[in-house]
Amino acid sequence: MQGPSTLDSLKQKLLDSGAVKFGDFTLTSGKKSNYYVDLKLASTDPLILSSISKEFSKLMPENIDFIAGMELGAVPLATALSLETGIPYSMIRKSSREHGTGSRIEGPKKGRVVLVDDVATTGGSNMESVEILTEAGAEIAKILVVVDREEGAAEKLSNLNIDYKSLVLVSDLVD
Repeated sequence: MQGPSTLDSLKQKLLDSGAVKFGDFTLTSGKKSNYYVDLKLASTDPLILSSISKEFSKLMPENIDFIAGMELGAVPLATALSLETGIPYSMIRKSSREHGTGSRIEGPKKGRVVLVDDVATTGGSNMESVEILTEAGAEIAKILVVVDREEGAAEKLSNLNIDYKSLVLVSDLVD
């Protein structure tokens, strides 16, 4: 079971890395915010990325066939969790390719999957990922996010009856 000290350490690493920025921002969801959680900055630091993958690995269900994450922010998370667990991973494209196979998923497509993401706000990108994976024949066993901005993602995703867990709530990072 995860101990509070390892998660507290991760929270501090996120803060120390400058991943939480203050100002005027427009989020992927289109919402305006006076702070931004830049997990891409944190996930490029090998120590923080390793901490995230170790915490995610503690939450992995049994019998998972692959891990998946949407470009760009979730790809290093999926890669690190794959290395941590030995489970293959897939990358989900934000849009269809016009050449090659035209697939939005690179890597495994069928079986039980854990979807990972860096930051969840309204849950829209997670919903899109679930739809893409489900259409490809995958069964979503769990969704793991690093930071939940507490703006509706957990509620929206609970309607899908998929286990959803965040490592950190934004209220733990921003006063």
